[in-house]
Amino acid sequence: MNTRSDAKGPLAGVRVLDLSRILAGPTCTQLLGDYGADVIKVERPGTGDDTRTWGPPFLPGEGGEPTHESAYYMSSNRNKRSIAVDIASSEGADLVRRLVGHCDILIENFKLGGLKKYGLDYDSLTAEHPGLIYCSITGFGQTGPNAHRAGYDILAQAYGGMMSLTGEPDGEPTKVGVGIADVMCGMYATTAILAALNHRNATGEGQYIDIALVDSQIAWLINEGVNYLTSGKEPVRRGNQHPNIVPYQVFATADGHVVVAVGNDSQFRAFCEILEVPEFADNPKFATNSARLENRSEIIDLLKPVIAARNKGDLIKAMEARSVPGGEINRVSEVFESEQAVARNMKITMPHHQSATGEVDLIGNPVNFSRTPVTYRHAPPTCGQHTDEIIAEILGESAAAE
Repeated sequence: MNTRSDAKGPLAGVRVLDLSRILAGPTCTQLLGDYGADVIKVERPGTGDDTRTWGPPFLPGEGGEPTHESAYYMSSNRNKRSIAVDIASSEGADLVRRLVGHCDILIENFKLGGLKKYGLDYDSLTAEHPGLIYCSITGFGQTGPNAHRAGYDILAQAYGGMMSLTGEPDGEPTKVGVGIADVMCGMYATTAILAALNHRNATGEGQYIDIALVDSQIAWLINEGVNYLTSGKEPVRRGNQHPNIVPYQVFATADGHVVVAVGNDSQFRAFCEILEVPEFADNPKFATNSARLENRSEIIDLLKPVIAARNKGDLIKAMEARSVPGGEINRVSEVFESEQAVARNMKITMPHHQSATGEVDLIGNPVNFSRTPVTYRHAPPTCGQHTDEIIAEILGESAAAE
């Protein structure tokens, strides 16, 4: 177990060896780090995580010149320490194996069998370290006819059905605006690791976790997936509309757009009263959600001109007063400037030694523990920033000896 005195949070005392890169694995290990784990990020000397070059934008350095730290990389790599190791060399692979003996969890996202040739696969490591929790993230998993295929977020969204559901009905299949398949896979990996850690705490047994981008994507088809499994009907793209609730979409007002998310019949009646068209709620064709689903086009066509005549701000205030869910559609700049995001600490600032200002702005963790709060201890590290520190602290050796 890690005994670093500066580690805080519910996972204080846990050490993670992070051999992952890109987004799914780093999302997982950033969460574990936020919860207090000591995360050691193993990177290729000189180049590091692939996403370091995924820019612009890059963190502005001295004189406004861009550093090698991309915004993409920084989005999922705080609360980690970086060690630069060439695992393709016998010395580098041996160093990693020795670090494993001081870690509770190892997470990697190499291609199928990619670490076996270095003696860093699960079977090789757990022969000596049976309590190790070893998590492998791949595109398609360790089994099945596609196990050999590489996986990126857009491929997972495509293969896993999400793109067939996203976009306008007469438009092309569309990916979600961020790497959501990667992020959700990282979330599933985090919960799996925590479950395995609980099992180990009870039994002393480590275990292997096999998780795939595509499996994760399929799992969060949620209601659309089960709609198909229940009815046999192929789901279709509906733009911003909901497959099971009406009205639940974007509407144009006289001065912009609003989201309306009516979740039940009483909310629909209140919404109609706000719009001064109570007769819509009295009509049997629209009085219940099931009826509105059957007559979706008709009720939406009736609502559109009524909503289009309203002022956006006034309509949102009236909906809030009657507890009808809905609201504004913010740009990203408006999100971080909003009073709500500020109150919830969803933008954080951390010291960064390469930044022109000495600081870097990042997105905060949304979890608020009452007793063991999230901490922000390490800004996203530069490649190999902590190599000497880690070797000395954990192995009791000097980097020169390596």
